[in-house]
Amino acid sequence: MRLSAFSDYSLRVLMHLGTHTDRLATIGEIAKLYDISENHLTKVVHQLGRAGYIDTLRGKGGGIRLARAPRQIPLGEVLRHTETDFALVECFGEGSRCHIEPDCQLKPILNEALAAMFRVLDGYTLADILTPGIERPAVINVIRPSTSADKA
Repeated sequence: MRLSAFSDYSLRVLMHLGTHTDRLATIGEIAKLYDISENHLTKVVHQLGRAGYIDTLRGKGGGIRLARAPRQIPLGEVLRHTETDFALVECFGEGSRCHIEPDCQLKPILNEALAAMFRVLDGYTLADILTPGIERPAVINVIRPSTSADKA
């Protein structure tokens, strides 16, 4: 599973605002910092504002800031707002036409894995990713099996 660029940019905006709580930030400033299109970032900021994560202030001297304290912004919640599709495989989606679905044991396992991912993400907030040095569980490196293309 890979997070969309929209989710990635949303997290970057929230992290930037969380580290600059003493002032308003601008879309242009964040776009330049992360080398992101201002047009795309405007859509991200709009959605974050609609979801209640940020406040936007228009006009001269306007900008954006967090609408809630970083401790009140769970990462799992943010991703549920920013991701549009958690269908890990075709049969998770509506209108699945998988011929092995009635006998397949993979779907419940992947569903359990997705639920576990969100349990972990729901245990962390924006504040946790802004604070260096907090203890976190050991990172498990997921290594994909090598293929014949990798050997060429």
